[in-house]
Amino acid sequence: MRNYKDHLIPFNSKIMQALVQLDYLAKDAILFVVDEEDKLIGSLTDGDVRRGLIKGMATSDPVSNIIQSNPRYLRKGEMDIDKVIEYREGNFRILPILDKDSRVVNVINFRETRSYLPVDAVIMAGGRGQRLKPLTDTTPKPLLKIGNKPIMEHNVDRLALYGIDDFWFSVKYLGEQIENYFGNGENKNVLIRYVWEDEPLGTIGAVSKINDFEHDYVLVTNSDVLTNLDYEHFFLDFIKKDVDFAVVTIPYEVNIPYAVLETTDGHVQSFKEKPTYTYYSNGGIYLMKREVLKYLPKESYFDTTDLMEKLLAEGCKVLSYPLAGYWLDVGKHEDFEKAQKDILQIKF
Repeated sequence: MRNYKDHLIPFNSKIMQALVQLDYLAKDAILFVVDEEDKLIGSLTDGDVRRGLIKGMATSDPVSNIIQSNPRYLRKGEMDIDKVIEYREGNFRILPILDKDSRVVNVINFRETRSYLPVDAVIMAGGRGQRLKPLTDTTPKPLLKIGNKPIMEHNVDRLALYGIDDFWFSVKYLGEQIENYFGNGENKNVLIRYVWEDEPLGTIGAVSKINDFEHDYVLVTNSDVLTNLDYEHFFLDFIKKDVDFAVVTIPYEVNIPYAVLETTDGHVQSFKEKPTYTYYSNGGIYLMKREVLKYLPKESYFDTTDLMEKLLAEGCKVLSYPLAGYWLDVGKHEDFEKAQKDILQIKF
């Protein structure tokens, strides 16, 4: 993955420097001109350089003489998904991401990124991984490799594929290894911050320690889930149905090999011949409005199912999102072995 800073050029640079950078960027040849604080001033393409040279500009002239002064951009924390889709489908392939002070903090490339979701992602990675002993005696479960990279990195890369670039890792057991492995996320063009659990806080309790989310939507996921979930479709379904909380659910079919009688007070009302029933289990991936986090007790043990029960009691809308794709909870040795085979065959 290309570092987004390759697309930035200082406003006082010479046109020759722009030519060198544009040549390096090849098919992704667009530059965003910034001031000393990385605030966006304009954009620059091969065409802008050609037109400047035709008008008599020299390669020793500053790029500020030939820039486009009103480039399109997305602003972190303020953009809506419809605008992202509009740009993507309108063939605007490379866009700068600005913070509230108009500094360029990322550049997205729709040749490499499928979307840019206005979501903070929290990955719960503090568990002991007891069922995977002895593998987890010296390595935290999130860093156990599936194929050529850790389980957790599959999750990070999948989320980043949909443009999520604000991450929070909740860590405890051997958390130093996770922090050393991922660092601050710079090598993946994302920002990673760490939340340390002094005591176990359940499957969502640690989220109560975060007070500075960047967006109005928060996604919480277990670190040991392997999935090819389409996060944009999940988000769009959430928005369309105007809910407060959504959980990815895994459909399970149960086939009954006999006729099933439906009775009332012992009296047969009807029967179904060899029916199939579909049940939905918790997939460990949740999307929510940031405002629902007010129901989390501060730094106390609290599971996501506790939060769902609280939301239902408060009359909030809780959505089940049945997953049509691949999903595996890598919790036991047989799951770990299955994941090693599946990673070679499933399209992620």
